Amino acid sequence: MTRTITALLVLGTTPAHTLAQLVQPEELPQGFVVVVDDVARMGTTDMPMFLASNWGGWDPAKPEFKMTQRSDGRWQFVAEHDPERTGTLQFKFTLGSWDRVETTPDGADIDNRTLAKVDASGLDGEAPVIELTVPRFRSPADISQQRQSTQYRDLEITGTARRLQVAGGAGGAAGAMRDLIVWLPPGYDVNPEKTYPVLYLFDGQNIFEDHPGVPGEWHADETATKLITSGLIRDLVIVGVPHAGEFRAQEYLAFDGGRGAEPHGDRFAAWFMGEVMPRVERAFRVSTRPEDTGVGGASYGAAISLYIATQRPDRFGRLLLESMPPIGDAYIETVGAWPERVYIGVGGRELGENASVQARNQAYETWTRELDARLEGDGLADDRRLLVVSPHAHHNEAAWADRLPAALRFLFEAQ
Repeated sequence: MTRTITALLVLGTTPAHTLAQLVQPEELPQGFVVVVDDVARMGTTDMPMFLASNWGGWDPAKPEFKMTQRSDGRWQFVAEHDPERTGTLQFKFTLGSWDRVETTPDGADIDNRTLAKVDASGLDGEAPVIELTVPRFRSPADISQQRQSTQYRDLEITGTARRLQVAGGAGGAAGAMRDLIVWLPPGYDVNPEKTYPVLYLFDGQNIFEDHPGVPGEWHADETATKLITSGLIRDLVIVGVPHAGEFRAQEYLAFDGGRGAEPHGDRFAAWFMGEVMPRVERAFRVSTRPEDTGVGGASYGAAISLYIATQRPDRFGRLLLESMPPIGDAYIETVGAWPERVYIGVGGRELGENASVQARNQAYETWTRELDARLEGDGLADDRRLLVVSPHAHHNEAAWADRLPAALRFLFEAQ
């Protein structure tokens, strides 16, 4: 027997003299039932709904959490009580992958769901039915628009790379799930006692692969493989941290709110330091020494890298900045310590070839040279900083790929 709970929580018909006993549904020995109205009717027999949760390792299509379609068109999941499960249930609904996770009516990501407490005194041992609504699920069109790459498919990467799923972010992506792409150096799996330097690169969709949804790639896998096998750089792990699509600017801007996005970079930095890095350090044999730890990115990805590295120079001894826009002057003036080594790259034609943008191209280059001069003035001699200016290069992955060998050789030179 079950008792329906509408609007997340409706107390049972409890006599006035009976005190309410509010408990979490997951604590009830009789379990509970979740019924979901798929408003957009996107779920089908071939593409059923799943409850993706911390109970199931955040697997978006775990068979045990597949929901059943009812005769009224809604979807149902019966949760049996399991004493092995501890802690609050956190979940989202999917149609079998994170590419088809539930969203707000306008397609934005939502925070993880939790269940409201129910009144156990009015249940009489019956399992409560909790009725929820999903306005819509993410569609392929949404993914294309956001330029996300979290598809569960074979990675087309040179060498060994593994996915590592993390939850969270900042701004509109605070409740998102995303896959880190962790590239491992040759010999990683046959040297179980060895630890490795690590380089975290933002806009992780673009680091290793050129595929639909991203404008190009850095070719970091091919470049690192060649440099390592040639003995020019140390063996290192490279972690691609994907951006959050439409919320990219919110996450990557920490010190400039005039770019059409509310900056949440400070919260993103806290999430990166508190969630992403510990997750990588638990799963892979990476060093935590600052001289072995780098962070970097291009454009806004460079901006958040500069912010993170200068907030915690005790954690990051290597910083890679590519085509950073001329922003953050006020913040840079406050920086008290820089990482041990800083690489900076910029193109002479960042914004294109047209005469109308030449002044802005020059401003890009001038600002970058001034940043390099600031580093020199703050005590970073030639052996601690490297500026590479490519006169004909544009603001794109091809330029960053061309300059990557120099960056890696400077930041992680063979010892």
